Amino acid sequence: MGRLFGTDGARGVANTELTCEMAMNIGRAAAMVLINEEVEHPTVLIGKDTRLSSDMIEGALIAGLCSVGANVLCLGVVPTPAVAYLIGRYKADAGIMISASHNPFEFNGIKIFSMDGYKLPDGLEEEIESIVLDHKIPYPNLQGAMLGHVRHAENAVQDYVDHVIESVPNDLQGMHIAIDCSNGSASRTAKKLFEGLGADCHFLFDKPDGVNINEDCGSTHMENLMKYVREHHLDAGIAFDGDADRCLAVDENGNLVDGDYVIAICAADMKSRGLLKKDTVVGTVMTNMGFNRFCENVGMHFVSTQVGDRYVLETMVREGYNIGGEQSGHVIFLDHSTTGDGQLTAAQLLSLLCRRKAKLSSIATLMERYPQVMLNVKVSAEGKRRFYTDKEIREEIDRVKECLGNRGRILVRLSGTEPLVRVMVEGEDSGEITRFATQTAELIRERLS
Repeated sequence: MGRLFGTDGARGVANTELTCEMAMNIGRAAAMVLINEEVEHPTVLIGKDTRLSSDMIEGALIAGLCSVGANVLCLGVVPTPAVAYLIGRYKADAGIMISASHNPFEFNGIKIFSMDGYKLPDGLEEEIESIVLDHKIPYPNLQGAMLGHVRHAENAVQDYVDHVIESVPNDLQGMHIAIDCSNGSASRTAKKLFEGLGADCHFLFDKPDGVNINEDCGSTHMENLMKYVREHHLDAGIAFDGDADRCLAVDENGNLVDGDYVIAICAADMKSRGLLKKDTVVGTVMTNMGFNRFCENVGMHFVSTQVGDRYVLETMVREGYNIGGEQSGHVIFLDHSTTGDGQLTAAQLLSLLCRRKAKLSSIATLMERYPQVMLNVKVSAEGKRRFYTDKEIREEIDRVKECLGNRGRILVRLSGTEPLVRVMVEGEDSGEITRFATQTAELIRERLS
């Protein structure tokens, strides 16, 4: 991880860690790094989620970009994948999304996309960091007509919705679904999209007020959606996170269908139709062991990357694969999108169910999930720095690995987006893995808090 950028952009508590000055300088530096010098006034798109602080950060970014000669096209409240898609649609030179994704409302973040709609590679993020933090290159001091200007895109939402609709082979007529918008970006787009596809929709948590984004709702809090689907006898439920780049599902019985299941279902369907490139699916080290076994059983190859959809994407692009993602619900359909897209994923999954006239509970049985325990341990800034060198933690992880053998695994890593250490233990025996996860988490808490 870099000094500003984690696995999914630059994040921090708005106005204390992610300050206006910092946002302005990131805007300046991004323009300097990304923009072709042959373009006198390049265009940068800016989208945002529904957080109270997003307007403030947007203003700071606009100031920074315009001060170095970039023109800004404001998209308003849109999902992150809308920014990635609209860069090409509007022939822009770069795009920025203001969001802290699934984090609480007091956080905010800045995600940057290049001209091709891809998140920036580590090398370009490091260049931005060196300008902002080390003052490696001075900011241009432009005046008069050299400054940039600001416009607003009136049709951004509809243009993105049309793109998603065009990606699915059939509509959703006859489906009765619940959609949890997480009081975030999907509140702006989901109604147009899913009613446009012909579904009968029940919308939950679609009234953002600036502070209720992700609050006991969305893809990190599935309980309300699970209960609602059961009580209203619906065909399925869909939940997004704050910026709608991830999606989790609920079957007609109210059972969770996570990202691993969604990828398995969609990849198997693509393979059956001859659409799965190189018969390969990309996941991460967090992908459930059951997914690996599923791939072996159906004749697909599984490729694993480090955590972060950016790394999944890099592998897909480099090797020519067209579906991959994370258990958390970031799913990339590279034939249609350059980043994880929760609403496109939901449309693909629901369209598949309609086409095959199948229940989600039935089709999800194609993969058997290994028991898995995930614990998040809050640590101090100093604790995060000591994580890789703490001898007792290393010894505990090695002990658990030895005990599990080939019956399971342990993965302990720093979060790329929050001050957390994530402990994941997976295996055949749920009691055993719960015990190992709890013991490891407690030691980390003692050593790093």
